[in-house]
Amino acid sequence: MSFRKVNIVILVLAVALFLLVLHHNFLSLSSLLRNEISDSGIVGLQPIDFVPNVPRHVVDGRQEEIPVVIAASEDRLGGAIAAINSIQHNTRSNVIFYIITLNGTADHLRSWLSSGALKSIRYKIVNFDTKLLEGKIKEDPDQGESIKPLTFARFYLPILVPSAKKAIYMDDDVIVQGDILALYNTPLKPGHAAAFSEDCDSTSAKVVIRGAGNQYNYIGYLDYKKERIRKLSMKASTCSFNPGVFVANLTEWKRQNITNQLEKWMKLNVEEGLYSRTLAGSITTPPLLIVFYQQHSTIDPMWNVRHLGSSAGKRYSPQFVKAAKLLHWNGHFKPWGRTASYTDVWEKWYIPDPTGKFSLIRRHMEISNVK
Repeated sequence: MSFRKVNIVILVLAVALFLLVLHHNFLSLSSLLRNEISDSGIVGLQPIDFVPNVPRHVVDGRQEEIPVVIAASEDRLGGAIAAINSIQHNTRSNVIFYIITLNGTADHLRSWLSSGALKSIRYKIVNFDTKLLEGKIKEDPDQGESIKPLTFARFYLPILVPSAKKAIYMDDDVIVQGDILALYNTPLKPGHAAAFSEDCDSTSAKVVIRGAGNQYNYIGYLDYKKERIRKLSMKASTCSFNPGVFVANLTEWKRQNITNQLEKWMKLNVEEGLYSRTLAGSITTPPLLIVFYQQHSTIDPMWNVRHLGSSAGKRYSPQFVKAAKLLHWNGHFKPWGRTASYTDVWEKWYIPDPTGKFSLIRRHMEISNVK
């Protein structure tokens, strides 16, 4: 064999050896990354979809990203769509939506988001694994939320939005009429992990609710006959707050282990029945009231004008509704249903379902009446 051929053979062997070493290192790195993810404690929350491409004229890439977290259940999907549409059309800020849902809803949601008016939004669909709630809630026919796992998604914000320092959470039964940037810029006091709208001092309470009594105080949500509740030394007359819209400082949330604290009270309620069974009827609100007792900031009350989903909402003037930055149909009557107040305002932002699975209930009623 000539000297030149020997050099070629050596070169080929050297290249082969290099590729083997490179492959080995790549496998080691992949294994390391898998271990880091599995050891992080992030269980049950898996990103399904992410659409980062937005036309350059829509947002300024230098702007701070505003994460907005919203849960989207199959039976209320139209609500989430309308909320997202209203936010997107009233801001030029760099908003990214984290839409929390269950696996069976993802395809339906994705097809709806791909329709004309929403094509430009940035979003991530995240699957919520109900195993996260095992041992923390129990079936109770008198407590409807116990079988609605997505109502607890707000407890897991740092996992849902892992890279953000701050985020907005809102329910699906809202319409945003102001620039979401103003809500995002709500100042939070040092040591506070969240800012809520307080029930007693809210604009909607002053305008609508007179003599509501303890329905809007802590005693409406917690059972003060239980020793564990009494030991907390929380005044029963303390004004409650509404957790349907809030701004979270996720750095502080993680530092204080807020999620772990909320889970602790969920488990204790399963064991001891700590929540009031008289007025409030919510099992999502009590853990938040306990954990954030005298440890939360407040948002501008016009950013959570509530009770549109109850008979009280009918008392709002059209001028007041128009001035509100955010309208919230909390209560039994939803704007896609039969008898909610100001459904025409909500429907302005609703985008019909291209699959036909979701439709407005009152439309069916109107058609039946015509026939």
